[in-house]
Amino acid sequence: MKFTDENNPGPKLNMTSLIDVVFLLLIFFMVTTTFEKQAKLKIELPEATEKVSTSATEQLVISINQKGSIYLNNNELVNSKYESIVSSLNRMIKDKEKPAVVIRADENAAHKHVVTVMDVLADMGFTSVSIATTPSK
Repeated sequence: MKFTDENNPGPKLNMTSLIDVVFLLLIFFMVTTTFEKQAKLKIELPEATEKVSTSATEQLVISINQKGSIYLNNNELVNSKYESIVSSLNRMIKDKEKPAVVIRADENAAHKHVVTVMDVLADMGFTSVSIATTPSK
């Protein structure tokens, strides 16, 4: 007794609708995604009255958050001691020409951390150092 037909392979699943929905979701996520360069580290910059911008092709960004942690191009240093900053900067620049440096310190960061970074930069011979601020209102 045979209940199935050998010529009938069974129901077919139409994948066209599924593929259309997947492509629409892909396009939706690609369009709505925003890319922010400094999304990792939240720093409240202090205000300044004058607007000065530097356009260097290669910049070294040193960020200091409110707790005193120091970041070199968004990579956190082990600690905020003088020797640690010097060794990290030496590894970063090696024997290349010293790039322009931008210090991004939180407005509530301890002054000693900013001074330590500036001392390190001065001792290592960096000549182009600037401090990032936000325009005053």
